[in-house]
Amino acid sequence: DVTETEEKEAQAKQEEQIMKEQELSNLLHEKRYLKALGLAISLDRPHTVLMVVKAILKETDGRKHLEENVVRLRKDQKEAVLTFLVTWNTNSRNCHEAQAVIETLLKHEAPDSLLQYSGIKAAVESLLPYT
Repeated sequence: DVTETEEKEAQAKQEEQIMKEQELSNLLHEKRYLKALGLAISLDRPHTVLMVVKAILKETDGRKHLEENVVRLRKDQKEAVLTFLVTWNTNSRNCHEAQAVIETLLKHEAPDSLLQYSGIKAAVESLLPYT
């Protein structure tokens, strides 16, 4: 019978998720935005990533801090943020944050590098009508 084993695995995953949520909350409170962004991306939480971006932009020199943090993300993390911001851009409440991230990506990534992103074509096609 594997029921008990499966229940233990599910409980362990749930506990791990709760720990990561708490860690994310602590990182935001401590204003350690790069780690918070990375954790929110790894948890596949677009709304949480948006909240981190909003928190960064509320800081003094928010655009500068946003650039510093986005530039330091790994390529796969930038790809994830790109897919998230396509959705953010369709909502007028979140479009400014999406545009700030797009601006940073366009400023700091070479066109050839951007073309290597998975899903870049679909993202650009989705962004154009709202941008």
